[in-house]
Amino acid sequence: MTGGFMGRILKVDLTAETIKSEPVDEEVAKKYLGGKGYATYLLYRYLKEYKRKGISPADIDPLGPENVLIFATGPGTGIPGFPSSGRYHVMALKSPLTGSIGSGNSGGEWGPFLKFAGFDMVVIEGASDTPVYLEIVNGEAELKGAEDLWGKNTFDTNRILKERVKGKNVSVTCIGPAGENLVYMACIINDEHRAVGRTGLGAVMGSKKLKAIVVSGEEKVPIADPERFREVSRKCLDKMRKNSVTGEGLPTYGTAILVNVINNAGILPYKNWQTGVNPDAENISGETLADKYLTRRRACWGCTIGCGRVTSVKTGPFQILSSEGPEYESIWALGSSAAVKELDAIVKANHYCDELGMDPISLGSTIAAAMELNEKGYIPEEELQGLDLKFGNAAALVEAVWRTAYKAGFGKFLALGSRKLCELYGHPELSMSVKGLEMPAYDPRGAKGIGLTYATANRGGCHVTGYTISPEILGIPEKIDPLTTEGKAKWSKTFQDFTCVVNSTVNCLFVTFALDAKDYAELLSAVTGWSLTEDDVMKIGERIYNLERVIINELGFDGKDDTLPQRLLKEAMPEGAAKGQVVELEVMKEEYYKLRGWVNGKPTPEKLKELEIEL
Repeated sequence: MTGGFMGRILKVDLTAETIKSEPVDEEVAKKYLGGKGYATYLLYRYLKEYKRKGISPADIDPLGPENVLIFATGPGTGIPGFPSSGRYHVMALKSPLTGSIGSGNSGGEWGPFLKFAGFDMVVIEGASDTPVYLEIVNGEAELKGAEDLWGKNTFDTNRILKERVKGKNVSVTCIGPAGENLVYMACIINDEHRAVGRTGLGAVMGSKKLKAIVVSGEEKVPIADPERFREVSRKCLDKMRKNSVTGEGLPTYGTAILVNVINNAGILPYKNWQTGVNPDAENISGETLADKYLTRRRACWGCTIGCGRVTSVKTGPFQILSSEGPEYESIWALGSSAAVKELDAIVKANHYCDELGMDPISLGSTIAAAMELNEKGYIPEEELQGLDLKFGNAAALVEAVWRTAYKAGFGKFLALGSRKLCELYGHPELSMSVKGLEMPAYDPRGAKGIGLTYATANRGGCHVTGYTISPEILGIPEKIDPLTTEGKAKWSKTFQDFTCVVNSTVNCLFVTFALDAKDYAELLSAVTGWSLTEDDVMKIGERIYNLERVIINELGFDGKDDTLPQRLLKEAMPEGAAKGQVVELEVMKEEYYKLRGWVNGKPTPEKLKELEIEL
């Protein structure tokens, strides 16, 4: 097998209780890399097989045994010197939250350690009748009973399994009570505070009764041209050290440095996106987090940035003696979106999300939607069961987190996610989501490109599908006008394609503040032995994005779903730098579809042929 790969895919059928190993197909890897790309290719193969058997994609239950769950590393994962290479990607054929494709990404140690255990990917089919966990150690895999682990939180599960496996390079990825209880925004947690956060993949794992996957191994990832790789690696790491974001901002303040930056731009969503200006932003900023609660920083495996924040709330009702985070998105979702200004409460709520296994973006957004529903009188008081859901209520925020994980009281409604919650109470317009996935912390009325990205993202409302905030607000790689629609289609497409490359390599998106497609072509060529150009890399990304789009088309999504909440399209921003603005989506979307070679949100046969996608 080529460099960068261990050469094996582990396939586990939980229904049949069988485990087998298959080789990585190098020709597929050349077209789709690894990680997200290779997983997308495999998911499409499963979809074709289901259709051959007469199973309609629309009839696949996200929480049924037909759903396939794939844990995937890429050719950059687990290689010392490959920038920020401690990540892995997880995909499912269907998300329980959205009905679209399931997709998430996480850092920490688990991804590299899976490769050290001898495998590039783990494919989970079927469902077990009883709780199990999967143990992968030095090339061998075994399913073991997890009845004693079922019901435990992610921290305890991690600790117990690390004690059981005594080898080197041990890491655990698992679900908590939220995943077991099939909460739609349940996530997968590895290394205690690293999360495969979005699209409810923890619920998919829970539906399969798969509590955890523990890995351990001592193999090394091969490199095709070590001397060339060392040269390229030194150049790329030097660029990252000299970059103001990867070399200074993120190491010093973590992602929370964005709170004040985004608020000053007038696009920090506040009170369920009623405005983009939070008057209390300074109270929950990265600077305040560093001043009051930061203990130290923490890096993922192989990362020179170290954006992770180890935190502690020493006293008070929200005391937590040791935690990690919150990140910018979590601070926004659990803070600004719900108008909570007590940072210690946000730290506590975020800690519970990690401990119980939930996505703080979707959860915080759902709580904020419930607060608006409640304050407008749409929720009968008796259904809240004592939960005082009002904007700014810190205690209610923290209470709502654990209630959701256990579906206790009103938590059973919050567990549905904001779209289904708002539909339940007759006001779907108050769900700030796209394709059912709650949008993250940037109001596109003041950054039009991110609005187009949200609308056209395959997995739903997502900023890391294509982070156009980088040029629109941060000025990287160049500053563009955030309030114009001109040129945004090209920026969005370029970022989406390049992000597919990063998520298939698999390494951290933060390195793209400093590195570009040419750097990736050089890194991947040295590691794999392939001869890749900048254009080759971008075509791979475009191919992945289009095949993923083919899958969601099969699942019933098309151009009508590439849209935004009406609040962003029709209600002008009431204040701040973006005052008076709405998102002129249709103008950008028309240009975007032309650039993509899509009609009504679907790739044309000509585009698929051009990208060598065989259906």
